[in-house]
Amino acid sequence: MKIAEAFDQLAGPDADVEFVAYDGSKGGRLGSDVRLEVKSPKAIAALLGAPGQLGLARAYVTGDLEVTGDLYTAFDRLAQAAVREISWQEKARLARRFAPFLLQKPPPPPEEARVNGGRHSRRRDAQAISHHYDVSNRFYEWVLGPTMAYTCAVFESEDATLEQAQVEKFDLVCRKLQLEPGMRVLDVGCGWGGFALHAAANYGVEVIAVTLSEQQARWGQRAVSEAGLDRLVDIRHSDYRAVRESGFDRIASIGLTEHIGKANYPAYFGFLHSKLVDGGRLLNHCITRTDPSQRTLTRNGFINRYVFPDGELVHVGVLIDAMERQRLEVQHEENLRLHYARTLGFWLDNLQQRWDEAVQEVGLRKARVWRLYLAASKWGFARNRIQLHQVLATRTGGDGDDGMPLRLQLDRSAVTPVSGVPGQAQRDGSSS
Repeated sequence: MKIAEAFDQLAGPDADVEFVAYDGSKGGRLGSDVRLEVKSPKAIAALLGAPGQLGLARAYVTGDLEVTGDLYTAFDRLAQAAVREISWQEKARLARRFAPFLLQKPPPPPEEARVNGGRHSRRRDAQAISHHYDVSNRFYEWVLGPTMAYTCAVFESEDATLEQAQVEKFDLVCRKLQLEPGMRVLDVGCGWGGFALHAAANYGVEVIAVTLSEQQARWGQRAVSEAGLDRLVDIRHSDYRAVRESGFDRIASIGLTEHIGKANYPAYFGFLHSKLVDGGRLLNHCITRTDPSQRTLTRNGFINRYVFPDGELVHVGVLIDAMERQRLEVQHEENLRLHYARTLGFWLDNLQQRWDEAVQEVGLRKARVWRLYLAASKWGFARNRIQLHQVLATRTGGDGDDGMPLRLQLDRSAVTPVSGVPGQAQRDGSSS
């Protein structure tokens, strides 16, 4: 049996993907705008040694499996082919043909994460965050754009740019939190400090912002200094659990909960509750699973091994339940799933446009990890496999006072910009 015959059996006759193998065989739809090429026996060994997405990722990262054409389109077409059922006779024939490759199982590429210690201990969390975020600030500048925002943007219109949408995301969080001059804000998992800078410059609040990434902290501290916001923004290279201050009026948790772990939700949301004043607000911005029956952790998945070690996603209902159990009263919830698909599309385009420079900066294999990760994530959000939810909650007082207006006002017209703050940015889509 030629390798292409196996592909045709697994993918079916309608798969709009051209398949080419090192043994000279061809299959699929010849002439398709998407081409899958198995370049060496190592690819087969990787696929058999770790069936599913991990084996595919290993073969792609090492270059033994190549995709020509749009990677997102390839994901979509192959995912449709993957649901095809084959008979047990066909499975047995495939097993006999490719069994020898199991003896050639290659070791995992060095790009896979190596983290040690107890899961979600401070030491291990620091290793996991460093694996992904301490890549290269220059690389992130190319992919993310000038706002250096590495979370879902919010597009007010079809023609909004990525930069405009990221500033709108920052401002939407500010409006949901109803920031006012003089408020004290805690920003946990602050990244490069984009939200903290925007909130201080446009709303006159004081922000303590923390990140476990040393490179992020350095970049953010420099940005704060250049914006003249040193008296308002304090960016720290620190675990959020090391924050000793309390009595915050508002807390922003944008893209951190994914790293916490479901078992640690009680401690996490309990900690945030303890840091708020009565009537204070928490905005939690988090990727979630669409299917509530899915497992929270896929330890052998591509994302967990290559991108976010120890990352865990839950259904939004689990997240809300965990918040409520720590006496955080949920006031508002919004799903921004399609906004994230669009955001990832921009990031993927940015990477493609700077591909040669990115390869020189981080190496070919790391760049391929990122191309695969961005395309796969875009597909996941676009096809509703994963979602992005913003959940607004309050530390409601014992007398039932939640500090909220009768209706949450999110319109920009309800917000009065502060004046006289160094580094103030306009909330019309310009960079913060």
